[in-house]
Amino acid sequence: MDIMQAVGRLNSQLPLKTRQDQLGKELKAVHQAILFSLIHEGRPPSREELLQFLDEEIIEAGIHQLAEADLVVLDAAAKKVVGAYPVTIEQTPHRVIVNGHSIFAMCALDAVSVAPMFNTKVQIESACHMTHTAVSLKMRGNEIISAQPSLDIRVGVRWRMPTGAAAHSMCLEMAFLLSDQVALEWQTDDTESVSLFTLPEAVEFGREFFSPLLK
Repeated sequence: MDIMQAVGRLNSQLPLKTRQDQLGKELKAVHQAILFSLIHEGRPPSREELLQFLDEEIIEAGIHQLAEADLVVLDAAAKKVVGAYPVTIEQTPHRVIVNGHSIFAMCALDAVSVAPMFNTKVQIESACHMTHTAVSLKMRGNEIISAQPSLDIRVGVRWRMPTGAAAHSMCLEMAFLLSDQVALEWQTDDTESVSLFTLPEAVEFGREFFSPLLK
């Protein structure tokens, strides 16, 4: 599967850009403000900050509309935004250090998407899904500056439709894998349901899928 085929397949399962395009101008601005705040402030925007975009009496309804479209993820009480793909303040296996803040990515693909999406420097701390070996990446924009333990790390995607929030279902099947050999063991010959990507391929995949959300 080439990269644009992968982007198309993910868009068919999690059509974030299509859903964003269906929003009104103000709510689209809110969605983008949430993304920028998570990256630049390490947190979702406050209610006061959201008043720049929505009147106070409709903020709650607007946030719930974004959540119903699975453009944002809410806390357990369904009151506050905790994330917007690709990042969250909920703890996941994929820590992302960006602009001096420590947040998390929903999955391995999301983790390698942050630097190119925002054209920024990022450090990723995660682990191989199979061996639990620590994985550490440093990126600048589209560039992978370093990868530990090696550049042989793969990103695996098990294609499944989300149930509820994709962050809590489909994203759990998008993982870092220590090497090509480990990745093939994870794939177990299921090439229809599982795709494997080198790090540069995963970066391109993530960039093409997520960057349109900022336009």
